[in-house]
Amino acid sequence: MSSKHMLKNSLMHGSCRIRRALFIGENMVLLKLIYEKVKRKPAPYYYEYSILTVLGKPIRKWAVNSIAPSCPFNCIRILLYKLCGFKIGKNVFIGMHCYLDDMCRELITIGNNVIISYGVYFACHGKRQEHSPITIEDSVYIGMRASIISRNTEKISGGGLLLEKKQLLGLVLL
Repeated sequence: MSSKHMLKNSLMHGSCRIRRALFIGENMVLLKLIYEKVKRKPAPYYYEYSILTVLGKPIRKWAVNSIAPSCPFNCIRILLYKLCGFKIGKNVFIGMHCYLDDMCRELITIGNNVIISYGVYFACHGKRQEHSPITIEDSVYIGMRASIISRNTEKISGGGLLLEKKQLLGLVLL
């Protein structure tokens, strides 16, 4: 094989590597190195994301916070939430104008036969908090405008109410 063909093959493979680094999940290594050189401290966690993730995040946020909550059809609303990465069971109703935390879509799990009324708020994190999971088990009804806020303590807040986790056993909140 001539050196011309070898150079052409290496360039083709190099461009594949660059394309893969940009779009398939490789880290943003160059931006991370620049940040660490300029700021003289470790780069934040989001420098580990791929360019595709960084570009897709605003689109997902728009779909979860603008399109899905305003959709008048539950089946389309559920489909949009599932396409955005939420774990939602079968026979679920999610009312209009609900907020599902799009930053932690992998931490929200909704079981089967669940009814979530109009305007319910799910938050998996807050300022200076770790991201904690929210799990809605099977056959649960959540009333209108309740707030399901995940905290790193043994207390749960919802619908203007603050309860210990042990108080929730066998309790129906309306």
